[in-house]
Amino acid sequence: MRTRTALILTICVLATALAAGQKIETADGVKIVHNSGPGAWGKTAKVALVPVRTLGDVDTADENLAFYMPSAIAVDGAGNIYILDTGNHRVQKFGPDGKYLATLGRQGQGPGEFYFPAWLDVDAKGFLYVSDPNNQRIQVLTPDGKDHKTIKGLAQGAGTVFLGRPGELVTGAPRMRFMMNEEEKKPAALPKLVKVLDFEGKPVREFGDPVDFKNELVNNAANEALLAVDGAGQSYLVFPAQNRIEKYAADGRLLWRADRELPYSMEIKDKGEVKRDGGNVSIRGPQLNRCAAGVAVDGQGRIWVVTLTRQIKKEEQVGLAVTATMNEGGGRTIGYKPQGEGLELRTTDAYKLEVFDADGVLLGSLPLDSFVDGITIHGDRLFLLDKFRGAQIREFRIKG
Repeated sequence: MRTRTALILTICVLATALAAGQKIETADGVKIVHNSGPGAWGKTAKVALVPVRTLGDVDTADENLAFYMPSAIAVDGAGNIYILDTGNHRVQKFGPDGKYLATLGRQGQGPGEFYFPAWLDVDAKGFLYVSDPNNQRIQVLTPDGKDHKTIKGLAQGAGTVFLGRPGELVTGAPRMRFMMNEEEKKPAALPKLVKVLDFEGKPVREFGDPVDFKNELVNNAANEALLAVDGAGQSYLVFPAQNRIEKYAADGRLLWRADRELPYSMEIKDKGEVKRDGGNVSIRGPQLNRCAAGVAVDGQGRIWVVTLTRQIKKEEQVGLAVTATMNEGGGRTIGYKPQGEGLELRTTDAYKLEVFDADGVLLGSLPLDSFVDGITIHGDRLFLLDKFRGAQIREFRIKG
């Protein structure tokens, strides 16, 4: 009877997918979902976003809301909001009502200090896990912001970091390192995209296969992967420069891969170029279209992907200027500065939210009216991040 029930459910799911315009196939034992059309919801979305508040503004006079390149958002069990204010080397804590509560951390290399931190997550007890790549570590802070523990020795560097299964951290790889010295030995294979560590920083397993484009610059850019992890430790990868969405079990097994119709090509326009002249190296990066800017998963197992409806126009673009100076003692100073014609813009029609079910089937989409650099979901609270232009976070309630 159980087998028959499972079979009926499988047939129902497949029928729903086919009715919505999806094609499902299997390759090497992995389910591949090719989504087409508006999705299972049709032209009318079955969910809505209700605006709640906006935190931060690039022009504010309030130093507690004057973010500089905010990069990540986390919410604890009490509903408090933590915003990683990367450019100011700090974490800003706000109450569930958006009221400022505290500043955690400061610039530096010591305990409880950061240097352009990259990501954060919070556990059930309120301990914060902060990825601090320029100090090559993950720092763990107590709920009141005091230094608790430092996880060092990360061979891959410190990218995004999430709490996975009990006792495990799920980390996304930072941008792959470019070999400045052409004689430096390159690895035999491209590294995996996700590594799971224990709380001592020791590797537990790794998964997520990059595509080898047979070009180092393209491999570096096109294999960028955005990561989200749900409460069961399952991982979701979305590729900004590939039409590719993947879901992995907590043990690293690939469960499915999905794509969707896009109104533009994802072909490589230009592979870029590296020029060496003695000890000087100049790099022109590859030209790639981008199709995604964030991923999150809600309590129902639905995957929310920030998708581009079109490519960003030249007058809308914003880039990040990076400077690095080597000190006499062997240390280095790093600086980041957003720049571009689009810095003054706040609204656009270039983004939408696509919602997929737990099996990779597109349900539908919702239009957005602002620039988005990331998304976080906690319960029915959805946060959209504008990292460079407005330096702010918009909070919504998910209805439906």
